[in-house]
Amino acid sequence: MLTLGSIVLGASDVRRAATFWMEALGYVPRDEVDPTWTVLVPPTGTGPNLALGLSETPVQTHPRVHLDLYAENAAAQAAEVERLVSLGATHVDWDLYPEDPDFIVLADPEGNRFCVIDTAHT
Repeated sequence: MLTLGSIVLGASDVRRAATFWMEALGYVPRDEVDPTWTVLVPPTGTGPNLALGLSETPVQTHPRVHLDLYAENAAAQAAEVERLVSLGATHVDWDLYPEDPDFIVLADPEGNRFCVIDTAHT
């Protein structure tokens, strides 16, 4: 049986992306951060790795794959969005929001889209 080992994101500046995601998730580099490829790991050893690879591929407006980051409620979601924006994330003018969304779409400093989810939303 297979297990999920790493989620891989492209970045034009791997060091900048690594800095953002280490702060965002509290992850640490598995090895020295390299300008072409690096793997970040959860400090507890539990959870998937986040790998960052040098890429010149343009960011997709509506990516087929993205990260969902979970917050326990709306207040935590708002606080995390504010924290992530202070680290360099940007709000995405998302044209596919449903009427009462439980998620907020952001982009990391490299433009990779991700969502912050209010898991208590009903």
